[in-house]
Amino acid sequence: MSPLFDVSGIAFAYPGNSFKALDGANLQLFPGERLCLTGPNGAGKSTLLQIMVGLLKPHQGRVVAFGTEPKTEPEFREVRCRAGYVFQDPDDQLFCPTVAEDVAFGPLNMGKSPKEAMEIVDGVLTRLRLQAFRDRVTYKLSGGERRLVSLATVLAMEPEVLLLDEPTNALDEPTTERLIEILLSLPQAMVVVSHDPHFRKRIGTRTVRLTGGRIQGEAAEARNAEAAEAVA
Repeated sequence: MSPLFDVSGIAFAYPGNSFKALDGANLQLFPGERLCLTGPNGAGKSTLLQIMVGLLKPHQGRVVAFGTEPKTEPEFREVRCRAGYVFQDPDDQLFCPTVAEDVAFGPLNMGKSPKEAMEIVDGVLTRLRLQAFRDRVTYKLSGGERRLVSLATVLAMEPEVLLLDEPTNALDEPTTERLIEILLSLPQAMVVVSHDPHFRKRIGTRTVRLTGGRIQGEAAEARNAEAAEAVA
């Protein structure tokens, strides 16, 4: 089985900082996996996700996504259509006046007609049980509600992979349970950055730890190839 993402030898340091956020990081994501990524604050977890979709450019190493090695911004735009990135802070993702407009933004930019985009909006919001939010003003939603809407904006683009950065941050217990239910129902492979061991245990098929700029090894859950094939 070929990986959906295969990143190898990734090195990256932020401008003005001699410390390398990543120093030879390797990661593979296979179909059907829900790969959890953990590690201390500042270990480079968010940086690695952003490199995977071309929002940051590594100083060394290579990213192979869906069997090809994107180099240019247009090539990475194609990757971002196929790999939906949910930011750690929903306010980095939501910028339209209403929920419906935020969810429609991606499909419209992918060439869907307004009618088609609204059909997608209604379908995604119905699937996530967010229909009541359709015409709500986005900035008036609670933090947990905005986090669910940010996931809806990504799912509206029908990605093959999800990259989720600390999706349970600031969520109360009922909203966390709802998010777990949603993620377990989705067919997409995903990489989930999370500090929460209980959340990782509930959703993950494999867990790796990023520290010292590298993936240091797997937790007890090994990649379950049979489960991946069943989902595929």
